[in-house]
Amino acid sequence: MNDEHYMRQCIEQAQAASTRGEVPVGALILDPKSGEVIARTGNAPIGICDPTAHAEILALRDAAYKTNNYRLSGLTLYVTLEPCTMCAGAISNARISRVVYGASDPKGGAIENGVRFFGSTSCHSKPEITSGVLAAECGQMLKDFFKLRRKN
Repeated sequence: MNDEHYMRQCIEQAQAASTRGEVPVGALILDPKSGEVIARTGNAPIGICDPTAHAEILALRDAAYKTNNYRLSGLTLYVTLEPCTMCAGAISNARISRVVYGASDPKGGAIENGVRFFGSTSCHSKPEITSGVLAAECGQMLKDFFKLRRKN
């Protein structure tokens, strides 16, 4: 399996989030050694009335619960959109080893845009980053979602 395979699963989660009226962002956490997908989810702040319920945060929570460990070293997080500052902080605290994301987020992203969280000297755990995986598809899904919302 490759990064595109897992990003397609994230896109499915993002589409499900969109169907629920959430911003279409999907995430999953993979154990690259075993190939096991430990967690997969989509955005849910509206549905569960929780401003922290970004796809990344929900995936981190689920993976920590399932592994019975708040440290997720050795695992890979896939997400359709560049993580925000809140999510980057959680990724660092969880000790995720690798982050793979699709579309960059010039307004809210915190990896290659904005605060560039993992480049900060105060960041104690910095994952390997792979960006741009199925970026056009991930970005178009977001554009279509917001275009429809503006119409309505």
